[in-house]
Amino acid sequence: MTAVQSSAEDRGGELAPRPRRRALLARPSLLAVYVPMVVALHLALIVAGLLNTVPRADDLLTFAALVACGAACIEATRRLGVPAGVARDMLSAWWLPVVLLLPPLYALLTPVPLQILLQFRVRRTLLYRRMLVMSALGVAGAAASVVFHLVVPEPLERPLWVLDGFPDVVVAVGCAALFTILNALLVAVAAHAANPGSRWRDVLWNRESLLLDVVELCVGMLVAIACALSLGLLLLALPPVVLLQRSLMHQQLQAAARTDAKTGLLNAAAWQREADTELSRAQRTHDPLALLLIDIDHFKRVNDTHGHLVGDQVLVGVAGTLCGQLRDYDVVGRFGGEEFVVLLPGADTVEACRVAERLRGRIRRLAVPAEDGTVAVTISVGVALFRMHGEDLIELLAAADLALYRAKQSGRDRVCLPAVDGPRASGG
Repeated sequence: MTAVQSSAEDRGGELAPRPRRRALLARPSLLAVYVPMVVALHLALIVAGLLNTVPRADDLLTFAALVACGAACIEATRRLGVPAGVARDMLSAWWLPVVLLLPPLYALLTPVPLQILLQFRVRRTLLYRRMLVMSALGVAGAAASVVFHLVVPEPLERPLWVLDGFPDVVVAVGCAALFTILNALLVAVAAHAANPGSRWRDVLWNRESLLLDVVELCVGMLVAIACALSLGLLLLALPPVVLLQRSLMHQQLQAAARTDAKTGLLNAAAWQREADTELSRAQRTHDPLALLLIDIDHFKRVNDTHGHLVGDQVLVGVAGTLCGQLRDYDVVGRFGGEEFVVLLPGADTVEACRVAERLRGRIRRLAVPAEDGTVAVTISVGVALFRMHGEDLIELLAAADLALYRAKQSGRDRVCLPAVDGPRASGG
Protein backbone atom coordinates (compact mmCIF):
# COMPACT_ATOMS: atom_id res chain seq x y z
CA MET A 1 0.00 0.00 0.00
CA THR A 2 1.32 3.43 -0.91
CA ALA A 3 0.53 6.41 1.30
CA VAL A 4 1.09 10.05 0.35
CA GLN A 5 2.44 11.88 3.36
CA SER A 6 4.80 14.81 3.76
CA SER A 7 7.19 16.01 6.37
CA ALA A 8 5.66 19.46 5.88
CA GLU A 9 2.99 18.62 8.43
CA ASP A 10 5.72 18.27 11.09
CA ARG A 11 7.50 21.50 10.35
CA GLY A 12 5.10 23.96 11.95
CA GLY A 13 7.31 26.96 12.53
CA GLU A 14 9.29 26.48 9.32
CA LEU A 15 6.29 27.03 7.10
CA ALA A 16 5.68 30.34 5.38
CA PRO A 17 3.67 33.08 7.11
CA ARG A 18 -0.05 32.34 7.02
CA PRO A 19 -1.10 34.99 4.46
CA ARG A 20 1.50 33.77 1.98
CA ARG A 21 0.70 30.12 2.64
CA ARG A 22 -3.01 30.76 2.10
CA ALA A 23 -2.20 32.55 -1.14
CA LEU A 24 -0.18 29.59 -2.36
CA LEU A 25 -2.79 27.05 -1.38
CA ALA A 26 -5.57 29.17 -2.87
CA ARG A 27 -4.13 28.96 -6.38
CA PRO A 28 -6.11 26.77 -8.78
CA SER A 29 -4.17 23.56 -9.22
CA LEU A 30 -4.61 20.02 -10.44
CA LEU A 31 -4.39 18.83 -6.84
CA ALA A 32 -7.32 21.01 -5.73
CA VAL A 33 -9.50 19.45 -8.43
CA TYR A 34 -8.11 15.93 -8.49
CA VAL A 35 -8.45 14.99 -4.80
CA PRO A 36 -12.17 15.93 -4.50
CA MET A 37 -12.82 14.16 -7.79
CA VAL A 38 -11.29 10.87 -6.60
CA VAL A 39 -13.04 11.11 -3.22
CA ALA A 40 -16.37 11.89 -4.89
CA LEU A 41 -15.95 8.90 -7.22
CA HIS A 42 -15.26 6.67 -4.23
CA LEU A 43 -18.36 7.89 -2.39
CA ALA A 44 -20.53 7.53 -5.50
CA LEU A 45 -19.35 3.94 -6.02
CA ILE A 46 -20.09 3.13 -2.37
CA VAL A 47 -23.64 4.45 -2.73
CA ALA A 48 -24.12 2.48 -5.96
CA GLY A 49 -22.72 -0.64 -4.31
CA LEU A 50 -25.02 -0.32 -1.30
CA LEU A 51 -28.03 -0.04 -3.61
CA ASN A 52 -27.05 -3.02 -5.79
CA THR A 53 -25.47 -5.49 -3.36
CA VAL A 54 -27.50 -7.94 -1.33
CA PRO A 55 -25.75 -8.60 2.00
CA ARG A 56 -25.05 -12.25 2.76
CA ALA A 57 -23.94 -13.78 6.04
CA ASP A 58 -20.83 -15.45 4.57
CA ASP A 59 -19.73 -12.23 2.88
CA LEU A 60 -20.23 -10.17 6.03
CA LEU A 61 -18.36 -12.71 8.17
CA THR A 62 -15.42 -12.85 5.75
CA PHE A 63 -15.34 -9.05 5.49
CA ALA A 64 -15.35 -8.66 9.28
CA ALA A 65 -12.60 -11.27 9.70
CA LEU A 66 -10.30 -9.63 7.13
CA VAL A 67 -10.85 -6.13 8.52
CA ALA A 68 -10.18 -7.48 12.02
CA CYS A 69 -6.90 -9.01 10.81
CA GLY A 70 -5.91 -5.69 9.24
CA ALA A 71 -6.74 -3.87 12.48
CA ALA A 72 -4.72 -6.40 14.47
CA CYS A 73 -1.78 -5.84 12.10
CA ILE A 74 -1.99 -2.08 12.67
CA GLU A 75 -2.25 -2.43 16.45
CA ALA A 76 0.66 -4.88 16.59
CA THR A 77 2.96 -2.38 14.86
CA ARG A 78 1.48 0.83 16.27
CA ARG A 79 4.26 1.47 18.77
CA LEU A 80 6.86 1.37 16.04
CA GLY A 81 5.29 4.43 14.41
CA VAL A 82 5.35 5.42 10.74
CA PRO A 83 8.17 7.41 9.12
CA ALA A 84 7.38 10.73 7.47
CA GLY A 85 7.12 10.70 3.70
CA VAL A 86 5.90 7.78 1.66
CA ALA A 87 5.28 4.80 3.94
CA ARG A 88 4.81 1.18 2.90
CA ASP A 89 3.06 -1.57 4.85
CA MET A 90 1.64 -5.07 4.39
CA LEU A 91 -2.05 -4.15 4.67
CA SER A 92 -2.63 -5.26 1.08
CA ALA A 93 -2.43 -8.78 2.48
CA TRP A 94 -5.93 -8.13 3.83
CA TRP A 95 -7.25 -5.91 1.04
CA LEU A 96 -6.48 -8.33 -1.78
CA PRO A 97 -8.61 -11.18 -0.33
CA VAL A 98 -11.52 -8.73 -0.05
CA VAL A 99 -10.99 -7.69 -3.68
CA LEU A 100 -10.92 -11.27 -4.95
CA LEU A 101 -13.41 -13.06 -2.73
CA LEU A 102 -16.16 -10.52 -2.00
CA PRO A 103 -18.41 -8.29 -4.12
CA PRO A 104 -16.90 -4.93 -5.18
CA LEU A 105 -18.79 -3.04 -2.45
CA TYR A 106 -16.57 -4.58 0.21
CA ALA A 107 -13.42 -3.52 -1.64
CA LEU A 108 -14.78 0.04 -1.51
CA LEU A 109 -15.54 -0.19 2.23
CA THR A 110 -12.41 -1.97 3.53
CA PRO A 111 -10.02 1.04 3.39
CA VAL A 112 -12.41 3.20 5.43
CA PRO A 113 -12.06 1.62 8.91
CA LEU A 114 -8.38 0.78 8.45
CA GLN A 115 -7.41 4.28 7.30
CA ILE A 116 -9.39 5.78 10.19
CA LEU A 117 -7.48 3.48 12.54
CA LEU A 118 -4.16 4.56 11.01
CA GLN A 119 -5.14 8.21 11.35
CA PHE A 120 -6.08 8.07 15.02
CA ARG A 121 -3.93 5.22 16.34
CA VAL A 122 -0.68 5.46 14.38
CA ARG A 123 0.03 8.82 12.77
CA ARG A 124 -2.16 11.83 12.10
CA THR A 125 -1.68 13.35 8.68
CA LEU A 126 -3.53 16.00 6.69
CA LEU A 127 -7.11 14.90 6.18
CA TYR A 128 -7.11 15.32 2.40
CA ARG A 129 -4.09 13.03 2.12
CA ARG A 130 -5.73 10.35 4.21
CA MET A 131 -8.95 10.63 2.21
CA LEU A 132 -7.07 10.42 -1.08
CA VAL A 133 -5.28 7.24 0.00
CA MET A 134 -8.55 5.76 1.23
CA SER A 135 -10.37 6.57 -2.01
CA ALA A 136 -7.52 5.39 -4.24
CA LEU A 137 -7.46 2.03 -2.48
CA GLY A 138 -11.25 1.73 -2.71
CA VAL A 139 -11.55 2.65 -6.38
CA ALA A 140 -8.60 0.47 -7.42
CA GLY A 141 -9.92 -2.45 -5.39
CA ALA A 142 -13.43 -2.14 -6.82
CA ALA A 143 -12.12 -2.09 -10.40
CA ALA A 144 -10.01 -5.20 -9.84
CA SER A 145 -12.91 -6.91 -8.04
CA VAL A 146 -15.30 -6.27 -10.94
CA VAL A 147 -12.84 -7.78 -13.42
CA PHE A 148 -12.20 -10.87 -11.30
CA HIS A 149 -15.87 -11.55 -10.62
CA LEU A 150 -16.56 -11.53 -14.35
CA VAL A 151 -14.31 -14.61 -14.58
CA VAL A 152 -15.09 -16.23 -11.22
CA PRO A 153 -18.65 -15.12 -10.31
CA GLU A 154 -18.92 -16.72 -6.83
CA PRO A 155 -15.41 -17.36 -5.49
CA LEU A 156 -16.57 -18.11 -1.93
CA GLU A 157 -19.26 -20.50 -3.15
CA ARG A 158 -16.74 -22.32 -5.35
CA PRO A 159 -13.54 -22.43 -3.23
CA LEU A 160 -11.89 -25.11 -5.36
CA TRP A 161 -11.11 -22.47 -7.99
CA VAL A 162 -7.87 -21.88 -6.08
CA LEU A 163 -6.80 -25.45 -6.88
CA ASP A 164 -7.73 -25.33 -10.56
CA GLY A 165 -4.59 -23.44 -11.52
CA PHE A 166 -5.01 -21.92 -14.97
CA PRO A 167 -6.98 -19.81 -15.75
CA ASP A 168 -8.65 -18.74 -12.49
CA VAL A 169 -5.51 -18.31 -10.38
CA VAL A 170 -3.73 -16.56 -13.25
CA VAL A 171 -6.67 -14.14 -13.52
CA ALA A 172 -6.54 -13.62 -9.74
CA VAL A 173 -2.85 -12.69 -9.95
CA GLY A 174 -3.59 -10.36 -12.85
CA CYS A 175 -6.38 -8.64 -10.92
CA ALA A 176 -4.14 -8.29 -7.86
CA ALA A 177 -1.55 -6.62 -10.12
CA LEU A 178 -4.31 -4.41 -11.57
CA PHE A 179 -5.26 -3.31 -8.06
CA THR A 180 -1.63 -2.44 -7.27
CA ILE A 181 -1.09 -0.54 -10.53
CA LEU A 182 -4.32 1.46 -10.34
CA ASN A 183 -3.71 2.39 -6.72
CA ALA A 184 -0.15 3.51 -7.50
CA LEU A 185 -1.31 5.59 -10.49
CA LEU A 186 -4.12 7.30 -8.57
CA VAL A 187 -1.73 8.30 -5.78
CA ALA A 188 1.11 9.21 -8.17
CA VAL A 189 -1.03 11.80 -10.00
CA ALA A 190 -1.64 13.58 -6.68
CA ALA A 191 2.03 13.31 -5.67
CA HIS A 192 3.14 14.79 -9.00
CA ALA A 193 0.53 17.56 -8.76
CA ALA A 194 1.81 18.44 -5.28
CA ASN A 195 5.37 18.59 -6.62
CA PRO A 196 5.24 19.37 -10.37
CA GLY A 197 9.03 19.43 -10.60
CA SER A 198 9.33 15.77 -9.67
CA ARG A 199 9.90 13.06 -12.24
CA TRP A 200 7.15 10.51 -12.85
CA ARG A 201 9.50 7.62 -12.24
CA ASP A 202 10.23 9.05 -8.78
CA VAL A 203 6.55 9.11 -7.78
CA LEU A 204 5.63 5.80 -9.42
CA TRP A 205 8.12 2.98 -8.93
CA ASN A 206 11.76 2.38 -8.26
CA ARG A 207 13.45 -0.98 -7.86
CA GLU A 208 12.75 -1.25 -4.14
CA SER A 209 9.09 -0.16 -4.31
CA LEU A 210 8.48 -2.56 -7.19
CA LEU A 211 9.98 -5.41 -5.15
CA LEU A 212 7.74 -4.50 -2.21
CA ASP A 213 4.70 -4.48 -4.50
CA VAL A 214 5.55 -7.98 -5.70
CA VAL A 215 5.96 -9.18 -2.10
CA GLU A 216 2.62 -7.64 -1.09
CA LEU A 217 0.92 -9.23 -4.10
CA CYS A 218 2.32 -12.67 -3.25
CA VAL A 219 1.38 -12.43 0.42
CA GLY A 220 -2.09 -11.14 -0.45
CA MET A 221 -2.64 -14.02 -2.88
CA LEU A 222 -1.59 -16.60 -0.27
CA VAL A 223 -3.96 -15.07 2.29
CA ALA A 224 -6.77 -15.02 -0.29
CA ILE A 225 -6.22 -18.69 -1.08
CA ALA A 226 -6.18 -19.60 2.62
CA CYS A 227 -9.32 -17.57 3.22
CA ALA A 228 -11.13 -19.18 0.26
CA LEU A 229 -10.37 -22.66 1.56
CA SER A 230 -11.28 -21.94 5.19
CA LEU A 231 -11.83 -18.76 7.16
CA GLY A 232 -10.10 -20.36 10.14
CA LEU A 233 -6.81 -20.43 8.21
CA LEU A 234 -6.58 -16.67 8.75
CA LEU A 235 -5.44 -17.49 12.29
CA LEU A 236 -2.38 -19.14 10.76
CA ALA A 237 -1.81 -16.33 8.27
CA LEU A 238 -1.98 -13.46 10.78
CA PRO A 239 1.29 -14.02 12.75
CA PRO A 240 3.65 -14.17 9.72
CA VAL A 241 1.98 -11.12 8.12
CA VAL A 242 2.34 -9.19 11.40
CA LEU A 243 6.01 -10.20 11.54
CA LEU A 244 6.54 -9.00 7.94
CA GLN A 245 4.78 -5.74 8.80
CA ARG A 246 6.97 -5.14 11.83
CA SER A 247 10.11 -5.96 9.86
CA LEU A 248 9.13 -3.58 7.04
CA MET A 249 8.27 -0.74 9.44
CA HIS A 250 11.50 -1.23 11.38
CA GLN A 251 13.51 -1.10 8.14
CA GLN A 252 11.73 2.08 7.01
CA LEU A 253 12.25 3.76 10.37
CA GLN A 254 15.95 2.89 10.25
CA ALA A 255 16.18 4.39 6.76
CA ALA A 256 14.25 7.48 7.90
CA ALA A 257 16.72 7.99 10.75
CA ARG A 258 19.49 8.31 8.14
CA THR A 259 17.56 10.52 5.74
CA ASP A 260 16.84 14.23 5.57
CA ALA A 261 13.05 14.56 5.51
CA LYS A 262 12.88 17.43 3.00
CA THR A 263 15.27 16.19 0.33
CA GLY A 264 15.57 12.44 0.82
CA LEU A 265 19.37 12.74 0.95
CA LEU A 266 21.54 11.49 3.80
CA ASN A 267 21.35 13.71 6.86
CA ALA A 268 24.53 15.20 8.32
CA ALA A 269 25.20 12.40 10.83
CA ALA A 270 24.61 9.59 8.31
CA TRP A 271 26.71 11.37 5.68
CA GLN A 272 29.64 11.69 8.07
CA ARG A 273 29.51 7.96 8.84
CA GLU A 274 29.51 7.11 5.13
CA ALA A 275 32.24 9.65 4.44
CA ASP A 276 34.46 8.23 7.20
CA THR A 277 34.13 4.79 5.60
CA GLU A 278 35.12 6.13 2.17
CA LEU A 279 38.00 8.09 3.66
CA SER A 280 39.36 4.99 5.38
CA ARG A 281 39.14 3.09 2.09
CA ALA A 282 41.01 5.87 0.26
CA GLN A 283 43.75 5.80 2.92
CA ARG A 284 44.22 2.04 2.48
CA THR A 285 44.13 2.01 -1.32
CA HIS A 286 45.90 5.38 -1.87
CA ASP A 287 43.12 6.37 -4.27
CA PRO A 288 42.23 10.04 -4.80
CA LEU A 289 39.13 11.47 -3.19
CA ALA A 290 37.43 14.87 -3.36
CA LEU A 291 34.85 16.73 -1.31
CA LEU A 292 32.39 19.32 -2.61
CA LEU A 293 30.65 21.76 -0.27
CA ILE A 294 27.65 23.32 -2.05
CA ASP A 295 25.64 26.35 -0.96
CA ILE A 296 22.49 27.71 -2.64
CA ASP A 297 23.06 31.36 -3.43
CA HIS A 298 20.74 33.89 -1.74
CA PHE A 299 18.50 31.16 -0.35
CA LYS A 300 17.25 33.40 2.46
CA ARG A 301 16.07 35.87 -0.16
CA VAL A 302 14.02 33.09 -1.80
CA ASN A 303 12.34 32.28 1.52
CA ASP A 304 11.69 35.92 2.32
CA THR A 305 10.34 36.74 -1.14
CA HIS A 306 8.43 33.61 -2.11
CA GLY A 307 7.85 31.79 1.19
CA HIS A 308 9.23 28.65 2.76
CA LEU A 309 7.05 26.34 0.65
CA VAL A 310 8.81 27.54 -2.50
CA GLY A 311 12.12 27.41 -0.62
CA ASP A 312 11.43 23.76 0.12
CA GLN A 313 10.84 23.12 -3.59
CA VAL A 314 14.20 24.73 -4.35
CA LEU A 315 15.87 22.36 -1.88
CA VAL A 316 14.10 19.39 -3.43
CA GLY A 317 15.04 20.51 -6.95
CA VAL A 318 18.71 20.94 -6.06
CA ALA A 319 18.79 17.58 -4.28
CA GLY A 320 17.20 15.86 -7.29
CA THR A 321 19.70 17.44 -9.65
CA LEU A 322 22.62 16.34 -7.50
CA CYS A 323 21.37 12.76 -7.41
CA GLY A 324 20.71 12.74 -11.14
CA GLN A 325 24.19 13.98 -12.05
CA LEU A 326 26.31 11.92 -9.65
CA ARG A 327 27.38 8.29 -9.60
CA ASP A 328 25.62 5.70 -7.45
CA TYR A 329 28.61 5.40 -5.14
CA ASP A 330 29.15 9.14 -4.63
CA VAL A 331 28.08 10.10 -1.10
CA VAL A 332 25.54 12.96 -1.15
CA GLY A 333 24.02 14.59 1.91
CA ARG A 334 22.30 17.70 3.17
CA PHE A 335 24.55 19.39 5.68
CA GLY A 336 21.95 21.76 7.06
CA GLY A 337 20.02 24.79 5.85
CA GLU A 338 20.88 25.39 2.22
CA GLU A 339 24.21 23.50 2.29
CA PHE A 340 24.87 20.16 0.60
CA VAL A 341 27.99 18.04 0.70
CA VAL A 342 29.29 15.48 -1.80
CA LEU A 343 32.14 13.00 -1.47
CA LEU A 344 33.64 11.84 -4.78
CA PRO A 345 35.66 8.61 -4.41
CA GLY A 346 38.39 8.27 -7.03
CA ALA A 347 38.19 11.91 -8.14
CA ASP A 348 41.36 13.98 -8.59
CA THR A 349 41.51 17.77 -8.91
CA VAL A 350 40.50 17.90 -12.57
CA GLU A 351 37.65 15.42 -12.16
CA ALA A 352 36.33 17.09 -9.00
CA CYS A 353 36.26 20.53 -10.63
CA ARG A 354 34.67 19.10 -13.76
CA VAL A 355 31.90 17.46 -11.71
CA ALA A 356 31.39 20.66 -9.69
CA GLU A 357 31.09 22.72 -12.87
CA ARG A 358 28.61 20.26 -14.33
CA LEU A 359 26.49 20.46 -11.18
CA ARG A 360 26.65 24.26 -11.21
CA GLY A 361 25.57 24.37 -14.85
CA ARG A 362 22.72 21.91 -14.37
CA ILE A 363 21.33 23.70 -11.34
CA ARG A 364 21.39 27.03 -13.22
CA ARG A 365 18.78 25.47 -15.52
CA LEU A 366 16.37 24.86 -12.64
CA ALA A 367 13.19 26.91 -12.76
CA VAL A 368 11.15 26.37 -9.60
CA PRO A 369 7.51 27.50 -10.00
CA ALA A 370 6.36 30.29 -7.67
CA GLU A 371 3.24 32.39 -7.33
CA ASP A 372 4.64 35.22 -9.45
CA GLY A 373 6.62 33.21 -11.98
CA THR A 374 9.66 31.01 -11.52
CA VAL A 375 12.66 31.11 -9.21
CA ALA A 376 16.12 30.84 -10.74
CA VAL A 377 18.68 28.90 -8.70
CA THR A 378 22.47 29.14 -8.61
CA ILE A 379 25.03 27.52 -6.35
CA SER A 380 28.54 28.21 -5.09
CA VAL A 381 30.86 25.23 -4.68
CA GLY A 382 33.99 24.74 -2.58
CA VAL A 383 36.28 21.87 -3.61
CA ALA A 384 38.82 20.13 -1.37
CA LEU A 385 41.12 17.22 -2.22
CA PHE A 386 42.17 14.44 0.12
CA ARG A 387 45.88 14.67 1.07
CA MET A 388 46.26 17.96 -0.85
CA HIS A 389 43.99 19.97 1.46
CA GLY A 390 43.46 17.67 4.42
CA GLU A 391 44.26 14.28 5.90
CA ASP A 392 40.94 13.65 7.61
CA LEU A 393 37.29 14.57 7.25
CA ILE A 394 37.44 17.58 9.57
CA GLU A 395 40.37 19.09 7.67
CA LEU A 396 38.67 18.43 4.32
CA LEU A 397 35.45 20.09 5.46
CA ALA A 398 37.37 23.08 6.78
CA ALA A 399 39.25 23.43 3.48
CA ALA A 400 36.06 23.09 1.43
CA ASP A 401 34.37 25.66 3.66
CA LEU A 402 37.23 28.07 3.04
CA ALA A 403 36.93 27.47 -0.71
CA LEU A 404 33.16 28.02 -0.51
CA TYR A 405 33.73 31.31 1.32
CA ARG A 406 36.10 32.43 -1.44
CA ALA A 407 33.50 31.49 -4.08
CA LYS A 408 30.91 33.66 -2.34
CA GLN A 409 33.34 36.53 -1.94
CA SER A 410 34.19 36.28 -5.65
CA GLY A 411 30.59 36.86 -6.71
CA ARG A 412 28.85 33.50 -6.11
CA ASP A 413 27.68 31.05 -8.81
CA ARG A 414 31.17 29.63 -9.19
CA VAL A 415 33.54 26.83 -8.17
CA CYS A 416 36.64 27.50 -6.06
CA LEU A 417 39.54 25.60 -4.53
CA PRO A 418 41.11 26.67 -1.23
CA ALA A 419 44.40 27.34 -3.06
CA VAL A 420 45.64 30.89 -3.61
CA ASP A 421 45.27 30.69 -7.40
CA GLY A 422 41.62 31.73 -7.29
CA PRO A 423 38.50 30.23 -8.73
CA ARG A 424 38.71 27.24 -10.95
CA ALA A 425 35.64 28.34 -12.89
CA SER A 426 33.97 31.65 -13.57
CA GLY A 427 30.47 32.49 -12.47
CA GLY A 428 27.40 33.30 -14.46
